[in-house]
Amino acid sequence: ELMTGYTMLRNGGVGNGGQPWVLRWSSRIRLTWLSFTLFVILVFFPLIAHYYLTTIDDADDAGKRIFGPRTGNELCEVKHVQDLCRIRESVSEELLQLEAKRQELNSEIAKLNLKIEACKKSIENAKQDLLQLKNVISQTEHSYKELMAQNQPKLSLPIRLLPDKDDATFPLPKSNRNCRLHNCFDYSRCPLTSGFPVYVYNSDNYPFGSSLDPLIKQAFEATVRTNVYVTENANIACVYIILAGEMQEPVMPKPTELEQQLHSLPYWRTDGHNHLIINLSRKSETQNFLYNISTGRAMVAQSTFYDAQYRPGFDIVVSPLVHAMSEPNFLEIPPQVPVKRKYLFSFQGEKIESLRSSLQEVRSFEEEIEGNAPADYDDRIITTLKAVQDSKLDFVLVEFTCKNQPKASLPTEWALCGERDDRLELLKLSTFALIITPGDTHLVISAGCTMRLFEALEVGAIPVVLGEQVQLPYNDVIRWNEAALIIPKPRITEVHFLLRSISDNDLLAMRRQGRFLWETYFSTSDNVFSTVLAIIRTRIQIPAAPIREEPAVEIPHRSGKAAGTDPNMADNGDLDLGPVETEPPYASPKYLRNFTLTAMDIYRNWNSAPGPFHLFPYTPFDPVLPSEAKFLGSGTGFRPIGGGAGGSGKEFQAALGGNVPREQFTVVMLTYEREEVLMNSLERLNGLPYLNKVVVVWNSPKLPSEDLLWPDIGVPIMVVRTEKNSLNNRFLPWDEIDTEAILSIDDDAHLRHDEIMFGFRVWREARDRIVGFPGRYHAWDLPHQSWLYNSNYSCELSMVLTGAAFFHKYYAYLYSYVMPQAIRDMVDEYINCEDIAMNFLVSHLTRKPPIKVTSRWTFRCPGCPQALSHDDSHFHERHKCINFFVKVYGYMPLLYTQFRVDSVLFKTRLPHDKTKCFKFI
Repeated sequence: ELMTGYTMLRNGGVGNGGQPWVLRWSSRIRLTWLSFTLFVILVFFPLIAHYYLTTIDDADDAGKRIFGPRTGNELCEVKHVQDLCRIRESVSEELLQLEAKRQELNSEIAKLNLKIEACKKSIENAKQDLLQLKNVISQTEHSYKELMAQNQPKLSLPIRLLPDKDDATFPLPKSNRNCRLHNCFDYSRCPLTSGFPVYVYNSDNYPFGSSLDPLIKQAFEATVRTNVYVTENANIACVYIILAGEMQEPVMPKPTELEQQLHSLPYWRTDGHNHLIINLSRKSETQNFLYNISTGRAMVAQSTFYDAQYRPGFDIVVSPLVHAMSEPNFLEIPPQVPVKRKYLFSFQGEKIESLRSSLQEVRSFEEEIEGNAPADYDDRIITTLKAVQDSKLDFVLVEFTCKNQPKASLPTEWALCGERDDRLELLKLSTFALIITPGDTHLVISAGCTMRLFEALEVGAIPVVLGEQVQLPYNDVIRWNEAALIIPKPRITEVHFLLRSISDNDLLAMRRQGRFLWETYFSTSDNVFSTVLAIIRTRIQIPAAPIREEPAVEIPHRSGKAAGTDPNMADNGDLDLGPVETEPPYASPKYLRNFTLTAMDIYRNWNSAPGPFHLFPYTPFDPVLPSEAKFLGSGTGFRPIGGGAGGSGKEFQAALGGNVPREQFTVVMLTYEREEVLMNSLERLNGLPYLNKVVVVWNSPKLPSEDLLWPDIGVPIMVVRTEKNSLNNRFLPWDEIDTEAILSIDDDAHLRHDEIMFGFRVWREARDRIVGFPGRYHAWDLPHQSWLYNSNYSCELSMVLTGAAFFHKYYAYLYSYVMPQAIRDMVDEYINCEDIAMNFLVSHLTRKPPIKVTSRWTFRCPGCPQALSHDDSHFHERHKCINFFVKVYGYMPLLYTQFRVDSVLFKTRLPHDKTKCFKFI
């Protein structure tokens, strides 16, 4: 009903009883009362609650508090609060556990990261160790093969069989005139491995010894004492030598007496096989006293031969011994330039006896033109040469009569005029020197002709020999057409035309070759005797004895100081400069062609090769070394270097490549009482690839400090003590140097490893030249007409200083044992110029300039003490040195070059699969 009434009120107040307005009024009263009641409750009830909550807790009895704060346990007594507490505690414990686990995981992650870094380092170290092990294995394999080859040679040395002392069982030739090596020489006494022992008789023990020229005998004995082939054991000798001339006229023995004395020599063995009779001439008038003496199977070496006496390939034509007991003075020898001299050619001589006068029939000039062989060309030669002189087309000087008494001579021979000094002064003014052979064609050579040849070569006059039948000294091994003109006498009318047609370059080449022949084979008694022995040794194909190496006296020193790594030296990025080969050091292979080289290329070896004692113009870096370089077998033979399988990218960086892919170099460092600078320089070599050894040349008489601790750089350091303080010690061929490549470096030089390696690679492509860093040049001082040394920056250079340069050990031998002593003496006098001397030597031999690498012009370390080069007199001394060296050589051998080798792609970072190589500019 209520719902119905309510509904009726909502629908307009119509309901049962007709009282809609009563219902509306009662409804409004109820709503108002309800609203008021709710308002009172909402306002007053919070106020009352607040009052009780704030005042009731002031009661003293804490137990009667109803609304006051309670403890956690009291709150937890409430059931739903307890559940919340348990949840909170559970969550707190889980959070603590999670935090502990998070910290534990973080620590494990940190440990794992450390392990990862350690593993990475271990992998890198393992890679380095593996690379080093591979290098060691490779080196060990090579060493094993070398040891096996040495201990188990393919060919063992033959057993030497010596004949009995009086053995003379091999067949005699039909006549001594037919003697050759195959029928007059006993090869059984000269095995290939014998070393060519030579026994020299003492002439004083025999009667003819008192008749010998005292100067020649004294010079010969002095030479014998220092020769490496001479032995005192006659039983093992290969060749026996007796000095039989030059004889002094008043006391000369009769031919029969001399022959008897020769045949009575203790080792003559009835026929004199393997004997050599030497007749040296000091004067042009020396007589041929052996002509009427039977020499049996003995070889003869002298300056005069008749065709009935001379046995080609068996006897030896020697040069005269002019400088018997004296060395030639290089300062008195005229320079080789200018090429053209005052006189085109000159000749002075007088013919005492003409061949024409002894002929019964004299043919006319017309008959000679018709083709009949002339009896004597001398009259025709005189007429032609006088006509050339009278034409005045060129300055020539010909004199056919001597102003003073001519020297004694053989029949039909042109006698020398005047004294030796007068003849030399004329030859110094002559481009060519005519040498007219004797008219007697049976006289194949005479002492007068050899004297004219000697004097012409000495002063640089190119010999022009008229007469092709002549046998010039050592002509079976010397190619004379490279130093002289040999013209048949019938071409006398064409001589003037021929001499004028020769170019200046050819003239200078012939003059240089003549100077080489004179210095090497003619100039001193040592040269003559060594040349005679070398000819015999070459004929029987025995290799030369190794040249002497300088014994290194080591100074004891303590090592063990760990060498640090200079960041400037080791900052190579990812560039692999090569393996650090230290186990063991690898020496350059020994020269292996000793027993075959003497049998081949004889002419090349004698005409373009170093003689035993003097300088020579030639290019020595062919695939083989010449036989007369005496040090063959000492481990310094040259080999050609070319391209090879060097690879690309990483393979190129890690391998040397070329035809000699395995090679090292030796550092030679000269020092003088600068221990701190030296130690720093040695430490900078730590880790340098391909370094075999360091030889420190201690140039001070004061030994290093006893408490000095030397750095350990991974390779041996040999400290060598010298006999005196000399800059020449830098280039001594120390026996401790086992490599062909030498890096000569000053103790204050400051080079990076990549620069050194780049220089080493460049040197391997030009082994015959000096390859280095600091360049210098020479210049002509026009006002003073002299040469100057210049160190200014320039695009052109002619020298590379050896304070930081690579060169071949070959040049150390030549500098110390072959180069004229006058140059080394001047280096000692000034304590300067040894680098200039080495540049002169190499340019003289090769006719090539040095090679400069990189653009660096200086290389001194910052903060190092000043060296000798900072002295004010340094440059003045170097000016003097250059001019003095030019006088000794006779010309300026230095050559200019604008060529420089720079590292374009050597340090460029490229992917390993890309090509990386040198570029030379």
